Amino acid sequence: MRALVTGGTGFVGANVVRSLLERGEEVRVLARPSSDLGNLKDLAVEVAPGDLRDPESVRRAVRGCARVFHVAADYRFWARDPREIYRSNVDGTVNVMEACLAEGVERVVYTSTVGTIGLSALPAPCDETTPLLADQLTSHYKRSKLEAERAALAFVARGLPLVVVNPSAPVGPWDAKPTPTGQIILDFVRRKLPAIVDTGLNVVHVRDVAEGHLLAAERGRVGERYILGNRNMTLAEIAAELARITGLPAPRLRLPYAVAWTAGAVSTAVADWITHRPPAVALEAVKMARRRMFFDAGKALRELGLPQTPVRAAFEDAIAWFEQHGRIPSTPRRNAEWASR
Repeated sequence: MRALVTGGTGFVGANVVRSLLERGEEVRVLARPSSDLGNLKDLAVEVAPGDLRDPESVRRAVRGCARVFHVAADYRFWARDPREIYRSNVDGTVNVMEACLAEGVERVVYTSTVGTIGLSALPAPCDETTPLLADQLTSHYKRSKLEAERAALAFVARGLPLVVVNPSAPVGPWDAKPTPTGQIILDFVRRKLPAIVDTGLNVVHVRDVAEGHLLAAERGRVGERYILGNRNMTLAEIAAELARITGLPAPRLRLPYAVAWTAGAVSTAVADWITHRPPAVALEAVKMARRRMFFDAGKALRELGLPQTPVRAAFEDAIAWFEQHGRIPSTPRRNAEWASR
């Protein structure tokens, strides 16, 4: 059985590719000619050149595939021209769904985000039924993903066998870009995280997220959404876990939201009007951190059998991958562990 993975050169996509290969499946990856193929090095995959915004290249990539995992997305909190984000995330998604419908694909898994799920002020974590309020759409990325998710689900009424997965904050190997969560790990080990804000994330091992994609293809109900997550952690708890793993001290300074907002506003204004380069602190990322993004993945556990690898292993695997690829030096505790072997 051949499967197409869009975004296979990225973090989640590269892990989906590996999960498929481990099951003995043929894998095709849609990739732009300019894409960095480092995450696919030495893998037995077929690379189909193309672009999400080019319907014909998408159609060629989809042709002959029984399953399609549409993982690709333009994931950033600042763009000089925000329309680029919508062209990739919304128009690109429609192109993929049109191609899947035309080619008679047996199952499509669309990778959305927990950013399309509402956040509540209540202590209980949110789930797939929590309504998303307008004031929680804090970035073009979130708006584009919500629009794309709705566009994808509209194809169900046209007969497309589609399942949506909503990953939380994946952590683990092959985070080359890196993601915002991966950047926290890098900054912590590099001692560039002097302070933290009062926010929280739902952390999950990226391999569990990849497995969740395959499980959604096999067991997911058409037209349903599934949160792929694990443990809810405050940023302070994440820093404490990283400190235990690395032996490095966790930051003690707590940054008030108003200070973080001001830094983000100034940094983003400089990017918009002067440098035209991504800001050091994106205001949209600060706005997103205003609320703790805590979620309940119970539906995916019950219906898909989503694995729950301990998050400590996710952090350890991420740190090991960053070390192996020269992104961070080996930490004191890990040096001691290697010396004792």
